[in-house]
Amino acid sequence: MSVLNGFRKMGLVFTSITERWIPDAWVISMILTFLAIIMCIFGAGATLEETVLAWGDGVWTLLGISMQFTIALVAASAVVSSKPAYRFFDRLASIPNPDKPVQAVIMAAVFSLITAYINWAVSLVACALFTPFLLRRNPNTDVRVLIAAAYIGLGTVWHGGLSGSAPLILATPDNPLLNPANGAEPVVDRLYPITETLFNAWNIGILLLLAAVALVTICLLHPKDNVKTLKPEHLDKILPKLPDDDEEANTPAQKMDRFRGWTILAVILLAYPLGHSIITNGFGTSWTINAYNITFLVLALILHGNPSSFLKACRRGVDSAWGVIVQYPFYGGIFGLIQFTDLGHWLGEFFASIGTQEIFPWLVYAYSGFMNLFVPSAGSKWLIEAPFLLSAGAELDVSVITITIAYCFGDAVTNLIQPFFAIPLLAVTRMRFGDIVGYTFLVAILVSLAGSVAMVFIPPML
Repeated sequence: MSVLNGFRKMGLVFTSITERWIPDAWVISMILTFLAIIMCIFGAGATLEETVLAWGDGVWTLLGISMQFTIALVAASAVVSSKPAYRFFDRLASIPNPDKPVQAVIMAAVFSLITAYINWAVSLVACALFTPFLLRRNPNTDVRVLIAAAYIGLGTVWHGGLSGSAPLILATPDNPLLNPANGAEPVVDRLYPITETLFNAWNIGILLLLAAVALVTICLLHPKDNVKTLKPEHLDKILPKLPDDDEEANTPAQKMDRFRGWTILAVILLAYPLGHSIITNGFGTSWTINAYNITFLVLALILHGNPSSFLKACRRGVDSAWGVIVQYPFYGGIFGLIQFTDLGHWLGEFFASIGTQEIFPWLVYAYSGFMNLFVPSAGSKWLIEAPFLLSAGAELDVSVITITIAYCFGDAVTNLIQPFFAIPLLAVTRMRFGDIVGYTFLVAILVSLAGSVAMVFIPPML
């Protein structure tokens, strides 16, 4: 027990340091921009003018993909804020035995792992809404451990799951790595369908391993004494309320706003082409970022029923997407520095010089996890890093698939020790990241060790 307490204290110390010294994510993007400019000039040998122009050429190259990820967040938020979802959460929360607190921890962890595998944005919002129901139904469960359990999916399985940003980018036609803007050289020479990445046996095996390690660890961490619970008045404040019923439609405009026929038409127009593509071309080829967004838009439309309710839910969902909207142009500038100067080639040679074919997957895993502490946006980070990581991998005979899998799991694990994606969960429960990071830090240590072992054994040429 003393060892566990020591680890918890280490986690709290780490959190106090990061909360004091790590600035806003947009500020971090500017710090990285400055570092990339310095490397362009003094490493890749570009002039200051060439560097500035390359940054400008890259600013708007990620607009398409930034819109795709914005819709992903908005659609997921609309799905889980519907009335059927609210009722489902309450019924699910009643399953654990209130006298056995670990059952509620298991429920929170399994729910987090499953939703994170399905969609990272759904997991963000759904876990934030589900946790108060669990806390109300299971008042003897330690609130800190329960919240930590509800967060573990984002730190383990999400990037190896169906919404993994890097694999979906590689599978999406005309993505910036395959068809860069302004005549730059492609980073990859073909599309990589998810059957080669997300459904690769190694990806699935590593995903199951990390999920099991995280689940067992968080259950063992529930204290037997000094359990911290929430007072009933606190629970009443954080418990979500059902969406308000729309007021009676009195005017022709209001009646048109609530006409379900528009919803049915939109569902048909969205769902039929996607279904046709899956039947004609196969699931692996058709499942891209666009297909994912269509699926969740259709689900949101069906669950809300009328256009007015759907649009209100989407409007609320935009609040969670503002970071993507504002930050992606600046990450596009960094992408431009790598694409339109020799910076990408220079970085690729550097990674090739310090790695070997055997250790390169682990090097990518560790580097991706470290960078995630500063750039908690997996899609934009992949577009920035893929050019030089894949270039170095080609020199060392490490496949695009192996590098992508290593990148995905490294990117996910450090979510457990930085608060960016925990914000919705913490906001709803009115807790601080410092309250839970002692537990998530322990999970992160064991998960990262398991991931490192997997990187040692993963074949370089999948």
